[in-house]
Amino acid sequence: MSRTVKRAFRYRFHPTPGQAAELARTFGCVRLVYNMALAARSEAWTLRRERVTYNATSAMLTGWKKTDELAFLNDVSCVPLQQALRHLQTAFTNFWAKRARYPTFKSRKRSRRSAEYTASAFRWRDGRLTLAKMTDPLDIVWSRPLPPGAAPSTVTVTQDAAGRWFVSLLCDDRIEPAPASTAVVGVDAGLDSLFTLSTGEKIPNPRHERRDRDRLARAQRNLARKARGSANRAKARLAVARVHARIADRRRDHLHKLTTRLVRETQTIVIEDLTVGTMMANHRLARAISDAGWRRFRTMLGYKTDWYGRDLVVVDRWFPSTRLCSGCGVLAERMPLAVRSWTCRCGQAHDRDVNAARNILAEGLSVTACGGGVRPHRESSSRTGRSSVKQEPPGATQGIPVPLGRGGLSTRVTAWGRNRARGAGRRRAG
Repeated sequence: MSRTVKRAFRYRFHPTPGQAAELARTFGCVRLVYNMALAARSEAWTLRRERVTYNATSAMLTGWKKTDELAFLNDVSCVPLQQALRHLQTAFTNFWAKRARYPTFKSRKRSRRSAEYTASAFRWRDGRLTLAKMTDPLDIVWSRPLPPGAAPSTVTVTQDAAGRWFVSLLCDDRIEPAPASTAVVGVDAGLDSLFTLSTGEKIPNPRHERRDRDRLARAQRNLARKARGSANRAKARLAVARVHARIADRRRDHLHKLTTRLVRETQTIVIEDLTVGTMMANHRLARAISDAGWRRFRTMLGYKTDWYGRDLVVVDRWFPSTRLCSGCGVLAERMPLAVRSWTCRCGQAHDRDVNAARNILAEGLSVTACGGGVRPHRESSSRTGRSSVKQEPPGATQGIPVPLGRGGLSTRVTAWGRNRARGAGRRRAG
């Protein structure tokens, strides 16, 4: 049965000089209003322990517009300014619920340049979009059609660091269910192979950043030679941003194609809850890990499985998928990152990544069958002060031949998690 979802369709457009100037003014006013409202709310909480609501900041905005210093806020549409206050309210809601950090001020150079328009601030007629304070419609490059009969409820205009303009149209879209399937697959993330499936298939790592590393280095050297504040430096900065944009576009396109294929072919997808931020502490691998895009891969799988009625299971990040024999279940003592294949004492030879993917699949299916959650369940293992690594009998880790070599990313991350679980157990016991 088909279902209707809210879906954003992103297109590139080419503004006229007048439209570009109007949008630039709007971006600046949105940033200013957001920062002023954030400062007011922070001051109220610091001095009086008072939580300022959205309605209060909206009243502040009305007062700001009446002053001589901020009268220019009346020159742009009021809707993006109100939406900035709503976004700030959402940021504070997430902070008080401990889902996010405290909101930060927007920077003119580093923050994303965007403005959001609701239905009262734009006109959609015959497939042409005209924003408030503009007389001509936007020149949009329609790279793909909108759903039949769709009308945008919200329009977001952005300009990236490379100077490209984009417009996102939020519409109702009817998603047809994917073909029925009983297939299940476990996915192990890696660097030699971007992803390894429990079926034995390995997805090659395209290494987008490495392919453009020389071009990026030349552009950055050219930028470093330019005088600060000069026009030539601004041009060189755009050249660097275009290289980064090319890398990001290719990475996003590759992940979209891969996740769409997995969702169409598989009913249940099991992945591991990776702590990418912790892994980035390894400075030898940080560049390769950031280029892999593991976090974006999980995000894409999340909403696509929800759209098409598939199941996404995320196993515990402390589950020792790499060191566990998928044949007999014995846990190896050590598994340095340099070891790509190993033989268990039961005689079964393993490819490191394929074995991990099979273990992830088995763990995910067992969690689903037992009615457990799909989020990390560290609490159950930390009640006794022992992580899942220590749940094996003492003799299970003895006598397993492991090639020489110590350290590596997986070893360090597992040791960190083991120590953290022990500390949580002591705190609970105390």
